[in-house]
Amino acid sequence: MSRLELCLMLGAVAALALGVAIGETVFTGRDWAEAFGQPGSAPAEVLWQVRAPRSVCAFLVGAALAVSGAVLQGLLRNPLADPGVLGVSASAALGGALALILGAGAAPGVIELAALAGAGLAGGALVAVAARTRSPETLILFGVALSAFAGALTALVFNLSPSPIAAAEVMNWLMGSVQNRSWIDAAWVAPVVVVVVLLARASAPGLRQLSLGEEAAEMSGLSMRRMRLMAVLAAALAAGAATAVAGVIGFVGLAAPHLVRAAVRGDPGRLLIPSALAGGLMLTLADVLARTIPTDQELKLGVLSALVGAPLFALIAWRAAREWRL
Repeated sequence: MSRLELCLMLGAVAALALGVAIGETVFTGRDWAEAFGQPGSAPAEVLWQVRAPRSVCAFLVGAALAVSGAVLQGLLRNPLADPGVLGVSASAALGGALALILGAGAAPGVIELAALAGAGLAGGALVAVAARTRSPETLILFGVALSAFAGALTALVFNLSPSPIAAAEVMNWLMGSVQNRSWIDAAWVAPVVVVVVLLARASAPGLRQLSLGEEAAEMSGLSMRRMRLMAVLAAALAAGAATAVAGVIGFVGLAAPHLVRAAVRGDPGRLLIPSALAGGLMLTLADVLARTIPTDQELKLGVLSALVGAPLFALIAWRAAREWRL
């Protein structure tokens, strides 16, 4: 374990502890004693059944989005790539929106399964395209088209919604949040994050060779087609699972890899684990901020991440444009 990973891990643990400790309800010393000494008490329920799973979900969702972004930036050799580029997040959002509009949201796990199904269809289409082309531009263009199409279908769902209440539920979910998430929700995304990290690590040597150029990667002796398939599958799974649990949360997959890229000297193979830890740390702190900002209604996590991420995206694009001109 590198020093960077150790520091990020300690920061993540501190952020999770902060997420458990801070909330709308201020605990007294007696409340803390009951929370740790009486498992069935009200403070214990708030601490371990409300705040703890919420913070863990925020960390896992952030880690999944960050790994997806790191893989895509290495695969496409584009510093502006993130999970939203390939349309997986939009397709997952479409699946969840359909489940809500059809009234299936009351059944446990239906929204998550619908979102994963949408992400799976998009991921399957992307894997098929990745298997037929070596051009990252082709994959980007296909992803942009897929994202636009899924977004149009989601707008159509709003337009044809038979109930304004159902439409409001869809809008609420699409804005992204880990509010009221349980340990069951954390169990949805945790195994996927493990699988995604393993797939990403398996594709790391290919990503490292690809950073030297397409010709150098082909001459390395590695199966670049297999690497592309594993990378696309990892990115699709991660974005789909994150969207299934928390709705649409943007810019984490873009920002987290850039925060640690300099520390690993731009090596896409060494970027994956630090990106996951940085993404989890970012979203956990963002969730703490969302629930502590004094507003009449709690800010949605997707809204807060967009408010912070959009200026960052513009800054990264500006710097990239300067590098391209040079």
